[in-house]
Amino acid sequence: MDSPLPLHVCHVNNLSVIINRLHALLHCIAIGFLIYYRASYLLQETRAIPIILWLLVFASELLLSFIWLLGRAYLWRPVSRTVFPERLPEDDKLPAIDVFICTADPEKEPAIGVMNTVLSAMALDYPVDKLHVYLSDDGGSPITLHGMREACRFAKWWLPFCRRYGIKTICPQAYFSEADSDDYFGDSEFMVEKKKIKEKYEMFEEHVTKAVEDGEYGNSQNHSTIIEIIQETFGESETIRQADLVEMPLLVYVSREKRPEHLHHFKAGALNVLLRVSGVISNSPYILGLDCDMYCNDPTSARQAMCFHLDPKISSSLAFVQFPQKFHNINKYDIYDGRFRSAYCVQWQGMDGLKGPVLSGTGYYIKRESLYADFTHTELKDTFGKSNVLINSLHQSYKQNNANGENFSNVLQEETGVLASCSYEHQTKWGEEVGILYQSVSEDLFTGFILHCKGWTSTYLTPFRPQFLGTSTTNLNDLLIQGTRWGSGLTDVGLSRFCPLLYGPSRMSLLQSMCYGELSFFPLLYCLPLWCLATLPQLCLLNGISLYPEVTTNNTRSAFKNIENLPAEQVVNNFIDNKIDVMFFFFIHRFQARLLSYFHSFSYQRFVNTCKRSFPLEVQSMHGEMSREFG
Repeated sequence: MDSPLPLHVCHVNNLSVIINRLHALLHCIAIGFLIYYRASYLLQETRAIPIILWLLVFASELLLSFIWLLGRAYLWRPVSRTVFPERLPEDDKLPAIDVFICTADPEKEPAIGVMNTVLSAMALDYPVDKLHVYLSDDGGSPITLHGMREACRFAKWWLPFCRRYGIKTICPQAYFSEADSDDYFGDSEFMVEKKKIKEKYEMFEEHVTKAVEDGEYGNSQNHSTIIEIIQETFGESETIRQADLVEMPLLVYVSREKRPEHLHHFKAGALNVLLRVSGVISNSPYILGLDCDMYCNDPTSARQAMCFHLDPKISSSLAFVQFPQKFHNINKYDIYDGRFRSAYCVQWQGMDGLKGPVLSGTGYYIKRESLYADFTHTELKDTFGKSNVLINSLHQSYKQNNANGENFSNVLQEETGVLASCSYEHQTKWGEEVGILYQSVSEDLFTGFILHCKGWTSTYLTPFRPQFLGTSTTNLNDLLIQGTRWGSGLTDVGLSRFCPLLYGPSRMSLLQSMCYGELSFFPLLYCLPLWCLATLPQLCLLNGISLYPEVTTNNTRSAFKNIENLPAEQVVNNFIDNKIDVMFFFFIHRFQARLLSYFHSFSYQRFVNTCKRSFPLEVQSMHGEMSREFG
C-alpha cells in the first residue's frame, strides 16, 4: 500500500550551512587574535595608554564576542518549509480552532481596527462550525462590546461575499482601501455586489465611530466580569439572500473581572482567562493567538498550520506553528527596523532547524494540550482550580457546543463568570505551570522556552503572501517604550532561575539554549559595549591615543596628527590632501568634536563653518537630516 503524500516538506540549504560555519570559524580566529592583542598589552611593564580605557574597550569586545558566539546557533542549520493544504483531509475531519484576540485600551487601540481583526478571523477559510472567535477586552469598555455587536451584524454580509468570490484580503478595511482588491473587474454582478458591501461597511464604520464619540471608555482597572455570546440582529428593512443564510463562527466577548487589589498579569492573565472560558464553551484542541492590530491577511493560514499539526510524524510533540509578523505601515526606509528582519528572516528560521522558533506573541497556532501541565487526578483542583466544568473539559475531546444566547445564559453564564473572576487563580498553578506563564512581562518568549524545555517542538512557516499584517512602531518614542518593555522582560528571564544557559542545556540541545540565551542576555550585555565603543575610540582618536594596531599607511595618521592644535581650515585641507572623506568625519565626530571644544583649543564651530564653506550642499543636507532625527 502506498504511503500518503506528505503534508509538508522541510528544506535545508546545505550551501548556506557550509558558508555560515566557515565564516564562524574564520571569525573565531580573528577574535582570538584580538583577545591576544588586548591581553598581551596588560602584561607589559610600561603602558602608553591609560589602563582604564584599555580595560573598558577590552570588556566591551569580550561581551560583543560572547553575544556573537551565542548568535552562531541561529545559523547552524537554517531551514525553510513548504506546505500542501490541498492534501488535508475533508472538512468534517479537520480539528476545531479557537481564535484568541486581546485588546486592552480603546483609546490606544481604536475599536474600528479591533473589529476589522475580528472580522478577518471570522472570514478564515475553515469549516464555520469548527471556528470560534473570542475577544478579550481588558478595558471592559462598552464601546468595544458595542463594536462587537456591530461587527457581527456586518459579518452576515461580509462572510458570504468573501466565500462566494474567493476574496484573499479578508480584512474589510484593507480590502476596500486597496486599488486592485479583486480579480472580477469584468464581472458586473461582482461590482454591484462589491459596491453594496462597501456601503454596508461604511455604515458599520459610521456606527462604531459614533459609538466611540458618544460612549464612555469605562474604568479599565476596576470592573466586573462581562461574557456575552454575540448574536446577529437585523433591522426590519434589512434582508439577507436565502443562499447567504449560512452559519457564522461562534463570536464571544469576554471582559474579565479586574480589581485594584488583585494582580491581573497583563496580556498573559487575559489569555489564561480566555483559555478557561473557551474550555467550557468550545474546548477546541487548537488556538490561534492574535494581537488586536494584527489582522488575518490570508484565509488559508489555518489550513497551512494544520499541515503540521495533523502530520502523524511530528504532531504528538508539536506545540505550535509560528508565522512571521509582517507590517503594513512601514515605509521603504524603515530607519528603526520596524520589520524586525533579523528575528523573522534569520533567527527564527535558524531555530526552526533546531527545536523550533520562539513563541512570538501573535500569529501562532498552538495546541491547547501543550498549555496544560502534566497532572494527576488527585491534584486537579490544586492545579486548575475548583471548577468541575473546567476539570471535566480536560478529559473531553472537542464536541461542538451549539451555544446560543438563551442556552448560554442558563447553563454557562455563572460558570464562565467564576472562571473569569480575579480571584479564581488563587492557590492554583495558573501562570506558574498551567497556561501562559507569568514570570516575565515577555510572557510569550518565556512560555515558549518552558514548552521547549518540556520536550515540545515548534515550526516556522513563511509563505510568500503574509498570513497576518499589523502595525509596527514608526517613531523613536514608541520604539523606546516597546524596546524597554521587551528588554526588561528578556532580562528577567536571563537573570531568573530559568536562565537559558543554565536551565536549558540539560532539557534541550545546547544550540537551542544558546539561541534563548542570546535573546535573554542581549539587552543586558549590549549596554556597556554600546556606550563604550560609541564614545571611547572616537575620543582617543582625536587625542592621539591608539587603541588598535597602527595601520601601514601614513595618510590617516598625518590627517589626524595634532588635530586639536590646527586651524579649522588646515584640518579640512589635511583631509583633502590625504583623500579622507570630510563628510564622513563630520558625521561621525559631530558630537564628539563639540564635546572636545570644551577641553581643547580645537574649535568645533570653526570646523563646521569651514566645512559649510567647502561643502555647502552636503553639510546642509546632513544637518537637515540630523536635525529632524535628533531635534
